[in-house]
Amino acid sequence: MTVRKLTTVAMIAAIYVVICLLPGISAISFSQIQVRLAEILTMLPLIFQPSIYGLALGCFLANLIGALTGINPLGYLDCLIGTAATLIAALLTYLLRDKRIGKLPVWSMLMPVILNFLFIGLELAYLLMPENILKGLLIYGSYVALGETIAVIFGYLLIGNPAVAGLFRDKQ
Repeated sequence: MTVRKLTTVAMIAAIYVVICLLPGISAISFSQIQVRLAEILTMLPLIFQPSIYGLALGCFLANLIGALTGINPLGYLDCLIGTAATLIAALLTYLLRDKRIGKLPVWSMLMPVILNFLFIGLELAYLLMPENILKGLLIYGSYVALGETIAVIFGYLLIGNPAVAGLFRDKQ
């Protein structure tokens, strides 16, 4: 990996962390009804493969800092589960980028939604509704999936912006 790509990966991670931890936004980044605005970046693997690492690192650091500061009520478990969800979703987003319905990479766009529904939904259900994990998964997973869907749509629109896409395409 070139220094330029490595620097871009580090910047993606840093942007992810900052967006998650911004005062006022951090409450919805780590809540039961989760709308993590940093997940807008999850569409970057469609145009820049190394962003997979930046997303995973950013998610891990945001979850870790959140746990250390008490902002993240899910604690250190989220460092593992949330990061795994982000890493797998980013990898699948990249791998499925050419599978399209019309012009849209629908399968890629669904990966963060589905995986966060499962991983984060189960994590929230296990921690907040251990007496009925299936019901908790359906409730919390649906909230997370809704927030993720919004982020994915905005992320796709963001990477469609020629100025944004140009920042990454020239460096592959």
